[in-house]
Amino acid sequence: MTGRTAERWCCAWLLLLVACLPRPATALDVTRVDAQDSEVGFVLRTRWGQRLEGRIPVLSGDVRPVGAGLRQVRLRLSARDVEIVGHPRYTQLTRDEAFFDADRHPEVSFVSDPFGPELVRTGGALVGVLQLRGVERRETFHVEPAPCEQPMRECAVVAAGVVNRGDYAMDRWSFALGERVQFRLSLRGTEAAAP
Repeated sequence: MTGRTAERWCCAWLLLLVACLPRPATALDVTRVDAQDSEVGFVLRTRWGQRLEGRIPVLSGDVRPVGAGLRQVRLRLSARDVEIVGHPRYTQLTRDEAFFDADRHPEVSFVSDPFGPELVRTGGALVGVLQLRGVERRETFHVEPAPCEQPMRECAVVAAGVVNRGDYAMDRWSFALGERVQFRLSLRGTEAAAP
C-alpha cells in the first residue's frame, strides 16, 4: 500500500469514526413550545359543585435532548397571568397570596425526568418536578397517545394531571373549594432557529 493510499484509508476510517460518535445537541434538536398554539388550563371545583375553569395564557419552554436518545421538557408558566375564565373576581383571588401568590412567586415551572421519544407518540406517564409557590414536588402527568407521526409539530401533545392544593400551601378557602386541581396541557412546538 502506497503512502497516499494509506493516508486515504486513514482519513476514511477517521471520518467513519467521527460519524458514529454521539453528536452534541444543536439548536435544531430543540423544539420550542409555541405559546400561541399551546394551552395550559386547570379546573377547580367548589364545594357546591360549581366548576371553575382557569387558564395560564403566558408560557414558554422547550423539549431538548439530554443524551442516550432521551429528551426532557421544561415549562415556565406566568402565575401573574392566571385567570379564571369569565370570573374577574375569582381571577384576582387566584393570583393573590392565598393561591398562586403571584407577586412573590411569579413563575410556575415543570422540569420532566428524561423520557424516550416514544412517550409522546404512544402516551404514558411523564414524571417530573413541579415548582409552585416556591415548593418543589414530584408530580405525574399522563400523556395521551398522539394522532400524528410528529407530535408537537404536526399535532399537539396533550397531557393531564391532578395536583393537591395543600401540597403547595394553597390551603385557604378550603371550606369553599375542593382540594384537587386538574391540569390539562396542550402543547405545540416549532423547531428552534439555528444559532
